[in-house]
Amino acid sequence: MGTGEAAHESIGSPFVELRDVSLTYGEDDDGLLSLDRLTLSVQQGEFVAVVGPSGCGKSTLMKVVTGLKAASHGEVKVGGEAVTAPVKNVGLAFQSATLLPWRTITDNVLLPFEIIAPHKYRLRQERAHYVEQVEHLLATVGLAGFGKRFSWQLSGGMQQRANLCRAIVHKPSLLMLDEPFAALDAFTREELWLVMQNLWLTERFTAILVTHELREAVLLADRVVVFSARPGQVIYERVVPFARPRTLETTYQAEFTAIVHDLREKIRPPS
Repeated sequence: MGTGEAAHESIGSPFVELRDVSLTYGEDDDGLLSLDRLTLSVQQGEFVAVVGPSGCGKSTLMKVVTGLKAASHGEVKVGGEAVTAPVKNVGLAFQSATLLPWRTITDNVLLPFEIIAPHKYRLRQERAHYVEQVEHLLATVGLAGFGKRFSWQLSGGMQQRANLCRAIVHKPSLLMLDEPFAALDAFTREELWLVMQNLWLTERFTAILVTHELREAVLLADRVVVFSARPGQVIYERVVPFARPRTLETTYQAEFTAIVHDLREKIRPPS
């Protein structure tokens, strides 16, 4: 496995750890092997992007890490605990914002508090306090004053901002991002890269981003991991050397472009 120009330094035990993990969809001999003896670790507070060709198991990785799908072989740990059921205190954001159209933006962002202990026991008595948290977070992503609107009254980019707020409002220790900006136009997507960076710099949660967009991966991540074609294995890692906060101008630097090309060649080697 390559490591790029810099080695990733491990400090203490990983927060997310997969050892020799395989996953097969289907029980018979014709089952689809999605991950094959995958080993990967993510430190607490680290932002890791996972890239690779279509169908390489990137989304399967999310299911395995969060406990939504049990590995067929190997060991998965989050926070030092073996994953044997859906992991608590995880935030999820997907390509579709999946906001509930009958709820206001504020009520959509409040949803994790209605589900997750101990917040669900406090919400009724302390609703004003929780609404204040939501309003502050909405303002952070540029949605001040939009809390009483419904999702269908917002643009796609605004909906995805609200979706990110809902994913982190309960301060999860781990945020899983499955191509959350893929459905947006180029300008909105770039704008939300900076929103995502600001949220991470503020909250410092551990994040795993699955994406096909290499510029996005390099702009946001501390480290980019490249998966092979299915069945997914880690074939390359690249530490991103740029200081934060990064800007869109960073993406036009020669060193940034060189890293993007390096990753692209690992995914699709020149013929």
